[in-house]
Amino acid sequence: MSDYLPVEVIEEILKRLPVNSLLKCRPVCKTWNSLITDPSFIWTHLQTSLSKPHTPLLLRGDNKDEYFVHSDDDDFDVLKKFRFPSQRMLPPSPWFRLVGSCNGLICLCLEYGLLDFGEYKLYLWNPSIHKYITLPKPDITFLSDTSYYQHIGFGFDSETHDYKVLNLVTMVLDGLDGIGETVEAYLFSLNTNSWKNITATYSYPEYTIEGHSLSVFVNGILHWLGYKKGNDGWFTNMVLGLDTSTERFLDITLPENLVGLCPTNLCIMKYGESSIAVLKSDSEDYGQLEVWVMKEYGEFDSWTMVLHLTDETGEAIPRVLWFRNNGEVLLEADGGELASMDLECQLMEDLGIESEEGYSVVESYVESLVLLDKGADAGGVNYAN
Repeated sequence: MSDYLPVEVIEEILKRLPVNSLLKCRPVCKTWNSLITDPSFIWTHLQTSLSKPHTPLLLRGDNKDEYFVHSDDDDFDVLKKFRFPSQRMLPPSPWFRLVGSCNGLICLCLEYGLLDFGEYKLYLWNPSIHKYITLPKPDITFLSDTSYYQHIGFGFDSETHDYKVLNLVTMVLDGLDGIGETVEAYLFSLNTNSWKNITATYSYPEYTIEGHSLSVFVNGILHWLGYKKGNDGWFTNMVLGLDTSTERFLDITLPENLVGLCPTNLCIMKYGESSIAVLKSDSEDYGQLEVWVMKEYGEFDSWTMVLHLTDETGEAIPRVLWFRNNGEVLLEADGGELASMDLECQLMEDLGIESEEGYSVVESYVESLVLLDKGADAGGVNYAN
């Protein structure tokens, strides 16, 4: 074909093909292989995939080593199924979690010891092409016998086309005046395959992060919930963030009735493709749920409560998992069953999907060639439904 078509035309054709087809095209000739593995083509193909409407959703299944890609439309069909990477990639682990998904890459944290002492591994995994990399550990400066815990986020720097992982390490200090906490910040760059200490630019050392609280990546910024506790015992909550391009920290003020709550009552989520939401639950009787969304990103006055549920039937309040393209929300109901709720009439539709209760995970997902030019073979399995 290259004898009859210019390379530019071939590229226009190839960039519209799905990932599986492109992998099959690589052995056709050296020219095609060189083109498909070129970083500029990988980026162009990604942009073509991202331009399609209705980005699919990645759901973790009832078996925690399986992930399902669903179409985010009325049918909610299964498009693909990914099995967790092979055991040669993963150490024996009682616990793993999905940190985030971005441009076809999934960031996984494997915790196979006491996380308080750094026993974990981080991976970037592209299941579409069976590639992964193992991240090196940051050179944490805390003493080895000091108790500390870590908060990890995953995002993308669009200025340098670099994937970055943030690790906020909170050290617990037991001093003469009681127990205190201090934070160090480390940032991993895939382009350099290395960590750097950015603690000097961390603007909110007085803010602590609650346990395994989530982080969300929106508008080039990693967001998480931070809090500080005053001498009077009252909390002050804030949305904190890191701009992955400038590597500067920032904050977003919460609605007044969320600021003073116990941090364990709050959870941050992604709202659509360009903003954030915060969930408020009642930790005493689990009988209430409020969902607040920032309809205009960065505008404090745009915080709006879009959902308020109260336990009036004796059944557990569902867990909010994701905001869908059609304006509905995905929920995990009692027993792990997944449902979709219309926010206007608050009617739930059972999706006929069951997961292990409390472990449902939903992320946006797009197939890509990211890591095709680097990384090791994960030996994972994926197949169409």
